Amino acid sequence: MSATGKGVVHGAVGALVALILIGLVVVLTGSYNVAATERHTTVGEWALDTNFRNSVQGHGSDITAPELTPAMVAAGAGEYKAMCAHCHGGIGEGRAEWAQGMRPKPPALAGAADEWSASEVFWLVKHGARMTGMPAFGDTHDDRAIWNIAAFVKQMPEMSEDEYIAFGEGQH
Repeated sequence: MSATGKGVVHGAVGALVALILIGLVVVLTGSYNVAATERHTTVGEWALDTNFRNSVQGHGSDITAPELTPAMVAAGAGEYKAMCAHCHGGIGEGRAEWAQGMRPKPPALAGAADEWSASEVFWLVKHGARMTGMPAFGDTHDDRAIWNIAAFVKQMPEMSEDEYIAFGEGQH
């Protein structure tokens, strides 16, 4: 390797070591503000969001979704309204007041559900997501119940407010 090549390698290693040391100082001093009243830095938000999406997509791709039926959508409605709507909202209704202070903000699934496959929604409901407030429901709900929730979530973007309200009232 030429002297120029060795200099580039040494410079890259030096920069990497400096970044690791800076990261350690930030972590060990607690200087990164973890308050839910503050947004992440732009870089922090990008890193967390990118990792979140890539992780869910990677894990969800290993799962084969069943055919999501109207019966599954109806069965998942009550579970969604009882367990999910206070953070994610519903159609024509927002999150619970206390969920407004969550960071990151839980996505409004009536619109965001189109961004995820049914397998990814299933994986998220079953396993939750660290440091987001999203609990894992896999220990308390069997796969059938979780698929029903996923079916309901995937159907939400196509529901009207009246259809959403009617679910759980015995009209479906």
